[in-house]
Amino acid sequence: MRNILNRKFTLSLAAVCLSATTALAGEMISYTTNQDIDDVIFGLENAILDEGLVIDSTSHVGDMLERTRADVGSDVILFDKAEVYSFCSAKLSRKVMEADPMNIVFCPYDIFVATLAGKEDETIIGYRSFPDGPMKEVEVLLDSIVQSAIGE
Repeated sequence: MRNILNRKFTLSLAAVCLSATTALAGEMISYTTNQDIDDVIFGLENAILDEGLVIDSTSHVGDMLERTRADVGSDVILFDKAEVYSFCSAKLSRKVMEADPMNIVFCPYDIFVATLAGKEDETIIGYRSFPDGPMKEVEVLLDSIVQSAIGE
């Protein structure tokens, strides 16, 4: 009997983990522009500040990947430049977490800006999509910031 209960528990736990992974897996929403990446970054920083938000951190992903490329045994150059800007909105974060405290998993919010190696004339800017429900309001904010950054 104990074996049957353990097996049912394990199967139930696996189902919960699978559904959680599916719910959290977001698609990327991105825009490509022929603007120089430094201009897009300047626009992004201003768009975030114009919303009354504070940039918590900037992750220099491109620099890190290039710096560690040889250390991990790769000769592939991925980006000419790639940055991720993290920030939060106290008002909006409170709203979505009052709806579901587990929306904490999505905070802070991130927007990336990158140029792929060999494609310096194209800058990509975007963010991760969010699940249906209250988090879609955050997605609307991120989309507004991204479009403002590239002048759309």
